[in-house]
Amino acid sequence: MTMIDRNETIAQIVTAHPAAARVFQKHGLDYCCHGNVKLPEACEPRGLDPERLFGEVEAALSASDAPAEDPRTLSTPALLARIIDRHHGYLRRTLPYVAPISAKVAKVHGAHDPRLVEVDRAFTELSAALLPHLDEEEQVLFPALASRAPDPALLARELDKMMTDHLAVGDLLARIRTLTDDFTLPEWGCNTYRVLLSELDAIEADTLAHVHLENHVLMPRFVPGN
Repeated sequence: MTMIDRNETIAQIVTAHPAAARVFQKHGLDYCCHGNVKLPEACEPRGLDPERLFGEVEAALSASDAPAEDPRTLSTPALLARIIDRHHGYLRRTLPYVAPISAKVAKVHGAHDPRLVEVDRAFTELSAALLPHLDEEEQVLFPALASRAPDPALLARELDKMMTDHLAVGDLLARIRTLTDDFTLPEWGCNTYRVLLSELDAIEADTLAHVHLENHVLMPRFVPGN
């Protein structure tokens, strides 16, 4: 069985072992914006057993077919390209697709479970936060990061805004997870409801991976100690 370094933070564990991300996500552990803590500390507020989670992570790593590429080995331009191609592209395709599904489920089932109206509202807020965020990164921040002589003031301002945006997105993702009981379909849920939960789960997983790359692989190259 693959063993992990138990002295690393949960962000460091995910950076070295991306398969750990799904385990942490399943248990509602924020390894992105609040990832600079060790696993026992992250588990405490949720009443989770750290040893059990260490075991789950190590089992997930052992089950992986091949070692994952370490994103820390990528050049900055290659890392930026990966973020845009894999994560920005995914969100630009998926958010508009899920919006009418979320609205439909809220309309059809909102009287039965008013939380679904709140889910749709939170999803709308999430989309409204993320899509302009992607544009700003691609048009302002990322070109500055790839520049040979970036403006320090611009970098500081844009990186600070990136982190602020990430915190807001993380709060919305956590709100959606709570409102959906960890993406659990009730017995009376229809197939459209099932699709919505599957898509919301996937959006959370991809966005957490996306934010993790920016917070814990990209940003430390420009803000030492972060």
